[in-house]
Amino acid sequence: MLTIRGACMENDWKKRLGMVYSTNPDYEFESGEEKEQFTAPPRQQQLYVSLDKKNRKGKKVTLVEGFAGTTDDLKTLSKELKSKCGVGGSVGEGKILIQGDFRDRIFSLLQEKGYKVKRSGG
Repeated sequence: MLTIRGACMENDWKKRLGMVYSTNPDYEFESGEEKEQFTAPPRQQQLYVSLDKKNRKGKKVTLVEGFAGTTDDLKTLSKELKSKCGVGGSVGEGKILIQGDFRDRIFSLLQEKGYKVKRSGG
């Protein structure tokens, strides 16, 4: 009886609302919830700093790519870079966008924090 009850706990029907039935016997339901990520230490990360002005009506944006970690840690790093540069920006798709051309300043700030940094593009 215990094993049946345990199986029912794993097959919670509320998590499957809106799912289409599958006839594949090997199919395993994925809830879509992301598994817990962790942020690698700065010395183990390779970040790329570049200048981007595509689809921005000619305005320049400093782009930081290659961050390996949680979204919260990415937002924290973005907030720190924006405050040190005194400008706005955003976080999206694992990238940090800083308004304006601050490649040199961001490059040195990231190196001070222990990241491996490379210049790319623009």
